[in-house]
Amino acid sequence: MAGLSGGGRGGGPGMDDIFSQFFTAGGPGGPFFTFDFGGASGPRRSKGRDSIISYEVTLEDLYNGKSVKLNMEKEVVCSGCKGSGARGSAKPKQCATCEGKGWSFVTNQIGPSRLGTSRSRCSDCNGEGEKLREKDRCKKCKGEKTVKEKNRQEIFVEKGMSDRQRIVLAGAGDEEPEVPAGDVVFVLKAKTHETFERSGNDLLTHVKITLSEALLGFSRILITHLDGRGVKVTSPANKVLGASSTIRINGEGMPVYKRPDQKGDLFVILEVEMPSQEWMAQIDRKALEALLPPKRSDADVQPKPEVVDEASFEESDIMEFGEDDDDDWEDDDEDDDDNFGGFGGAYAGGAREPDCRNQ
Repeated sequence: MAGLSGGGRGGGPGMDDIFSQFFTAGGPGGPFFTFDFGGASGPRRSKGRDSIISYEVTLEDLYNGKSVKLNMEKEVVCSGCKGSGARGSAKPKQCATCEGKGWSFVTNQIGPSRLGTSRSRCSDCNGEGEKLREKDRCKKCKGEKTVKEKNRQEIFVEKGMSDRQRIVLAGAGDEEPEVPAGDVVFVLKAKTHETFERSGNDLLTHVKITLSEALLGFSRILITHLDGRGVKVTSPANKVLGASSTIRINGEGMPVYKRPDQKGDLFVILEVEMPSQEWMAQIDRKALEALLPPKRSDADVQPKPEVVDEASFEESDIMEFGEDDDDDWEDDDEDDDDNFGGFGGAYAGGAREPDCRNQ
């Protein structure tokens, strides 16, 4: 093994030197040792670091696609010193802090009377084992080897892309000496839409229809789509639509990624909008009652209850349901908890569907 050549001969490291890198006295707890694989800077990378950028998009962007031009800033190899960081022919000197190793041993307390030793990157030379004197540094990059440069990049949000999908600009990331530049990776973050909800390639929306449309049918522009088109729908003849009926419009969902000529489906939940008090005040209630199905009566309740109480009517909001339940209760008999191992509690949960309504 190349790192262990010499085995006690010539100037090579002896076994005592090797083990001294892993062990240290640990007091009463015994010796403690740590292993370190690779140098302080880690293995040599095949390319520069990638830049990850979160980019917010709307559902319209993902439906229609778009191109975006962005002003960006990146690190590029200094043209003055070609990435050496040195002025002219100046050469770096061995770091006095780490003696050229790029790392040094650090001893930390890991417990009572126990110490641990590990290798740490040298902060003085940033793990390189050598450094330039101040007067030998490149004037353009101040010895940093890279400088900041502004550029303009264009990204393409393709039709059908989804939340958290990545757009990679290969080689557009920060440059480092002697390694290819990293990538710039845009991670899409889709904003919540007010009208549509997406699942895969399908879309879902809510549309209000009148009581007349529910009973007698309709033929009208039902929704305005994500590309601005109106979508006209005609309900089947003599079809009565109940509350929260769902219809499917084939081929009006999201475009399929990389196959934008194909689309998913659009699901529409139809919500029946009841007439207003103002409308009811203007019509002949007797005539309307004659047209509508008959009301239910007490005779429809079977079996008939022996006791009937009169209750008051009051409008409310479903969000008030359970508002006085704080899920906090105590057992009057604490011994019962001990008898059953102390298990107890109350569970409650619920979820609201997102309010995504179309006109």
